[in-house]
Amino acid sequence: MDHHFNRSSPAAPIVAAVVGAPEQAGRGINGMGSSLGNANETNHAEAVLRVIESAAQVRRRYQFFVWSQSYLNALVPHDLSICASYDRVRHEMVFEAFNSRPFPEGLLPLLSDTSSLLLQGVVSSWMAGGGVPTIVDLLGLARRTRVVDPSLIAEAGIEHLMVHGVARPQRPDELESLFIFSNQVRPWGEPDRRHLEMILPQLHSAYLRAQSVENDLNGALSGHLVQNGREHAAPITERERQILGWVREGKSNQEIGKLLCISALTVKNHVQKILRKLNAANRAQAVARAMSLKLISS
Repeated sequence: MDHHFNRSSPAAPIVAAVVGAPEQAGRGINGMGSSLGNANETNHAEAVLRVIESAAQVRRRYQFFVWSQSYLNALVPHDLSICASYDRVRHEMVFEAFNSRPFPEGLLPLLSDTSSLLLQGVVSSWMAGGGVPTIVDLLGLARRTRVVDPSLIAEAGIEHLMVHGVARPQRPDELESLFIFSNQVRPWGEPDRRHLEMILPQLHSAYLRAQSVENDLNGALSGHLVQNGREHAAPITERERQILGWVREGKSNQEIGKLLCISALTVKNHVQKILRKLNAANRAQAVARAMSLKLISS
């Protein structure tokens, strides 16, 4: 799979500079300031090297989660990551959430559904920042978009997000990948931005490699099901699964839109995608097929 970066990888020269130049650091009282500074720089350099070396071992989605919660977490502390890659079959960015703690129900879909005004605002903020690691005021964004109650954002402890990604060369509005992080440990700062910039190439390649392997495995499984004469369907997203559940309950597009804080037109578009994926002629048939395939509970 061919992927492009909109900038050269800064990790190696920065690591080399940190490791190789301790004698050039300023000296504090009795050399103590210099020693502490060198120790921190060395620790950071070692953490960067561990991220780089371990990223190459990531092949599956669960491995990506373990890697991000261990090696990556040492440099970019987080309890939630929203990761996205461009799907060349669906011709759109596909987002998914990895969280190590529970969040209020309904909040994560607003940060992982491309139709969400909240997510669109986060992406736009990163682009407006010039494609560099950007700290986004999610609480302020929630107040402006009115998609979600700001108190829910505050309660969840994700008032600020740090965002970075990879766009195609000379085409900053065409994304290859995007990564959104939140944490309750402390506010984001300039060191976090530098760390994310350093390890972006490894983050990008590890996530896309895991996605590629998972897609290949899913494709092989689908082929196996066809060979055995069993029914199968294209995978549906979590948002489509939610909508299917409400369709099963007999809700209209308008009613579903209000429940999920999206427009009725967006619901209609999702329903049309569901019908195509399930090869269904109408909503009732789509629900029946989804239940027979165990895509939603019966």
